[in-house]
Amino acid sequence: MTETNRTDPPLAGGEAETLRAYLDYHRDTLRLKTEGLSQEQLSATLAPSTMTLGGMLKHLALVEDDWFSVVFSGNDEAECWRDVDWDADRDWDWHSAVDDTPEELRALFDGAVAASDAILDRVLADTGLETLSVRRGRRTDEQFSLRWIMVHLIEEYARHNGHADLIRESIDGVTGE
Repeated sequence: MTETNRTDPPLAGGEAETLRAYLDYHRDTLRLKTEGLSQEQLSATLAPSTMTLGGMLKHLALVEDDWFSVVFSGNDEAECWRDVDWDADRDWDWHSAVDDTPEELRALFDGAVAASDAILDRVLADTGLETLSVRRGRRTDEQFSLRWIMVHLIEEYARHNGHADLIRESIDGVTGE
Protein backbone atom coordinates (compact mmCIF):
# COMPACT_ATOMS: atom_id res chain seq x y z
CA MET A 1 0.00 0.00 0.00
CA THR A 2 2.38 2.68 -1.17
CA GLU A 3 1.21 4.24 -4.45
CA THR A 4 -1.62 6.36 -3.09
CA ASN A 5 -0.63 9.38 -1.05
CA ARG A 6 -3.08 10.84 1.43
CA THR A 7 -3.02 14.40 2.67
CA ASP A 8 -4.23 15.06 6.19
CA PRO A 9 -7.10 17.56 6.36
CA PRO A 10 -6.13 21.06 7.55
CA LEU A 11 -6.30 21.73 11.26
CA ALA A 12 -7.62 25.27 10.81
CA GLY A 13 -9.18 25.42 7.34
CA GLY A 14 -12.45 26.97 6.31
CA GLU A 15 -15.60 24.88 6.20
CA ALA A 16 -15.59 24.02 2.50
CA GLU A 17 -11.84 23.36 2.51
CA THR A 18 -12.13 21.08 5.54
CA LEU A 19 -15.10 19.11 4.17
CA ARG A 20 -13.39 18.68 0.81
CA ALA A 21 -10.14 17.59 2.47
CA TYR A 22 -11.92 14.99 4.63
CA LEU A 23 -13.79 13.64 1.60
CA ASP A 24 -10.52 13.36 -0.34
CA TYR A 25 -8.80 11.79 2.66
CA HIS A 26 -11.43 9.06 2.90
CA ARG A 27 -11.44 8.46 -0.87
CA ASP A 28 -7.66 7.97 -0.69
CA THR A 29 -8.04 5.68 2.33
CA LEU A 30 -10.25 3.39 0.23
CA ARG A 31 -7.68 3.51 -2.56
CA LEU A 32 -4.99 2.49 -0.07
CA LYS A 33 -7.06 -0.37 1.31
CA THR A 34 -7.67 -1.79 -2.17
CA GLU A 35 -4.29 -1.04 -3.73
CA GLY A 36 -2.25 -3.86 -5.20
CA LEU A 37 -4.89 -6.55 -4.78
CA SER A 38 -5.81 -9.15 -7.39
CA GLN A 39 -9.34 -9.78 -8.65
CA GLU A 40 -9.50 -12.80 -6.35
CA GLN A 41 -8.39 -10.75 -3.35
CA LEU A 42 -10.86 -7.96 -4.17
CA SER A 43 -13.57 -10.66 -4.15
CA ALA A 44 -12.60 -12.10 -0.77
CA THR A 45 -15.11 -11.96 2.07
CA LEU A 46 -14.72 -11.98 5.83
CA ALA A 47 -17.41 -14.16 7.41
CA PRO A 48 -20.18 -13.71 8.19
CA SER A 49 -20.37 -10.76 5.79
CA THR A 50 -20.54 -11.07 2.00
CA MET A 51 -18.97 -7.62 1.61
CA THR A 52 -15.86 -7.42 -0.62
CA LEU A 53 -13.32 -4.69 -1.29
CA GLY A 54 -14.18 -4.83 -4.99
CA GLY A 55 -17.85 -4.42 -4.15
CA MET A 56 -16.95 -1.49 -1.94
CA LEU A 57 -15.13 0.26 -4.80
CA LYS A 58 -18.11 -0.26 -7.12
CA HIS A 59 -20.65 0.73 -4.46
CA LEU A 60 -18.83 3.94 -3.64
CA ALA A 61 -18.52 4.77 -7.35
CA LEU A 62 -22.30 4.46 -7.51
CA VAL A 63 -22.73 6.55 -4.35
CA GLU A 64 -20.52 9.32 -5.80
CA ASP A 65 -22.46 9.34 -9.07
CA ASP A 66 -25.86 9.17 -7.43
CA TRP A 67 -25.35 11.93 -4.87
CA PHE A 68 -23.32 14.47 -6.84
CA SER A 69 -24.52 13.93 -10.39
CA VAL A 70 -28.04 12.54 -10.09
CA VAL A 71 -29.45 14.00 -6.85
CA PHE A 72 -27.48 17.22 -6.60
CA SER A 73 -27.11 18.13 -10.28
CA GLY A 74 -30.27 16.47 -11.63
CA ASN A 75 -28.49 14.41 -14.29
CA ASP A 76 -29.54 10.97 -15.49
CA GLU A 77 -27.69 7.98 -14.09
CA ALA A 78 -24.32 7.33 -15.65
CA GLU A 79 -24.48 4.85 -18.51
CA CYS A 80 -22.87 2.07 -16.47
CA TRP A 81 -25.83 2.06 -14.03
CA ARG A 82 -28.75 2.67 -16.45
CA ASP A 83 -29.49 -0.91 -17.47
CA VAL A 84 -29.13 -2.45 -14.02
CA ASP A 85 -32.24 -4.23 -12.79
CA TRP A 86 -32.13 -2.89 -9.24
CA ASP A 87 -35.44 -4.60 -8.43
CA ALA A 88 -33.87 -7.98 -9.19
CA ASP A 89 -30.78 -7.26 -7.06
CA ARG A 90 -30.76 -4.20 -4.79
CA ASP A 91 -27.07 -4.86 -4.10
CA TRP A 92 -26.02 -5.40 -7.71
CA ASP A 93 -23.10 -3.00 -7.30
CA TRP A 94 -21.71 -5.17 -4.48
CA HIS A 95 -22.47 -8.53 -6.11
CA SER A 96 -21.38 -7.82 -9.68
CA ALA A 97 -17.92 -6.55 -8.70
CA VAL A 98 -16.56 -10.11 -8.61
CA ASP A 99 -16.76 -10.08 -12.43
CA ASP A 100 -14.71 -6.88 -12.75
CA THR A 101 -10.94 -6.65 -12.91
CA PRO A 102 -9.07 -4.47 -10.43
CA GLU A 103 -8.34 -2.08 -13.30
CA GLU A 104 -12.03 -1.83 -14.23
CA LEU A 105 -13.05 -1.24 -10.63
CA ARG A 106 -10.38 1.41 -10.08
CA ALA A 107 -11.27 3.15 -13.35
CA LEU A 108 -14.96 3.17 -12.44
CA PHE A 109 -14.22 4.55 -8.99
CA ASP A 110 -11.69 7.14 -10.18
CA GLY A 111 -14.03 8.24 -12.98
CA ALA A 112 -16.91 8.74 -10.55
CA VAL A 113 -14.68 10.71 -8.17
CA ALA A 114 -13.38 12.90 -11.02
CA ALA A 115 -16.95 13.65 -12.14
CA SER A 116 -17.94 14.50 -8.56
CA ASP A 117 -14.89 16.72 -8.17
CA ALA A 118 -15.83 18.66 -11.31
CA ILE A 119 -19.26 19.32 -9.81
CA LEU A 120 -17.74 20.31 -6.46
CA ASP A 121 -15.21 22.65 -8.10
CA ARG A 122 -17.94 24.42 -10.03
CA VAL A 123 -20.47 24.74 -7.24
CA LEU A 124 -18.04 25.67 -4.49
CA ALA A 125 -16.61 28.42 -6.72
CA ASP A 126 -20.05 29.70 -7.76
CA THR A 127 -22.63 29.32 -5.01
CA GLY A 128 -21.09 27.39 -2.11
CA LEU A 129 -22.16 24.81 0.43
CA GLU A 130 -25.68 26.19 0.84
CA THR A 131 -26.57 25.33 -2.76
CA LEU A 132 -29.56 22.99 -2.85
CA SER A 133 -29.90 19.83 -4.89
CA VAL A 134 -32.05 19.70 -8.01
CA ARG A 135 -33.73 16.50 -6.88
CA ARG A 136 -35.57 15.97 -3.62
CA GLY A 137 -35.34 13.21 -1.06
CA ARG A 138 -37.57 10.18 -1.52
CA ARG A 139 -38.75 10.15 2.08
CA THR A 140 -38.86 13.84 2.93
CA ASP A 141 -39.44 15.51 -0.44
CA GLU A 142 -36.85 18.11 0.62
CA GLN A 143 -33.78 19.31 -1.21
CA PHE A 144 -30.31 18.54 0.12
CA SER A 145 -27.64 21.18 0.63
CA LEU A 146 -24.22 20.50 -0.84
CA ARG A 147 -22.95 20.66 2.74
CA TRP A 148 -25.28 17.82 3.78
CA ILE A 149 -24.26 15.71 0.78
CA MET A 150 -20.56 16.18 1.50
CA VAL A 151 -20.99 15.26 5.17
CA HIS A 152 -23.08 12.24 4.17
CA LEU A 153 -20.38 11.07 1.74
CA ILE A 154 -17.70 11.49 4.41
CA GLU A 155 -19.82 9.35 6.74
CA GLU A 156 -20.36 6.75 4.03
CA TYR A 157 -16.64 6.50 3.30
CA ALA A 158 -15.66 6.45 6.98
CA ARG A 159 -18.05 3.58 7.70
CA HIS A 160 -16.92 1.53 4.71
CA ASN A 161 -13.25 2.28 5.34
CA GLY A 162 -13.72 0.63 8.74
CA HIS A 163 -15.03 -2.43 6.94
CA ALA A 164 -12.12 -2.21 4.49
CA ASP A 165 -9.62 -2.28 7.37
CA LEU A 166 -10.94 -5.62 8.55
CA ILE A 167 -11.27 -7.18 5.12
CA ARG A 168 -7.80 -6.08 4.00
CA GLU A 169 -6.19 -7.42 7.16
CA SER A 170 -7.93 -10.77 6.65
CA ILE A 171 -6.57 -10.97 3.08
CA ASP A 172 -2.89 -10.29 3.59
CA GLY A 173 -2.33 -9.01 7.10
CA VAL A 174 -1.85 -5.41 5.97
CA THR A 175 -3.00 -2.94 8.61
CA GLY A 176 -2.65 0.77 9.09
CA GLU A 177 -4.49 3.97 8.58
